[in-house]
Amino acid sequence: FFSVNYCTMSDQVNADNIDMAQVSMSFEEEVSALVQEAVKDVISPTSAYNHTKVGLWVNMICEGIMKKLMELKMPRKYIVNCTVLQRNGAGLHTATSCHWDTEGDGCYTHKVEFKTLICIATVYGLQL
Repeated sequence: FFSVNYCTMSDQVNADNIDMAQVSMSFEEEVSALVQEAVKDVISPTSAYNHTKVGLWVNMICEGIMKKLMELKMPRKYIVNCTVLQRNGAGLHTATSCHWDTEGDGCYTHKVEFKTLICIATVYGLQL
């Protein structure tokens, strides 16, 4: 399987360009549609696992998610992780532990399973 992590901070944020309607949304509401769209833009139910393409796919998914997150112009730091693995019956066990502000920080995971592959994209958002 192949996994990539990206971390960045929204540096174009100031009090004048924050959409307060978005601030009141839950983190999941804020990012779920854009994460799902970024994954769908790269892989589909007809995509077949191909080890020579997986590295490109995870980079494109992470970059697509990060681009869409930066367009939100929210006062957050973001961490994006994408894992694509071949669906062949092998197990995958993973865990994450975070110590953060449960009022403003959040995490969203989107998992898609197709005939030959599984994609798991996770976004962490940490308020500034």
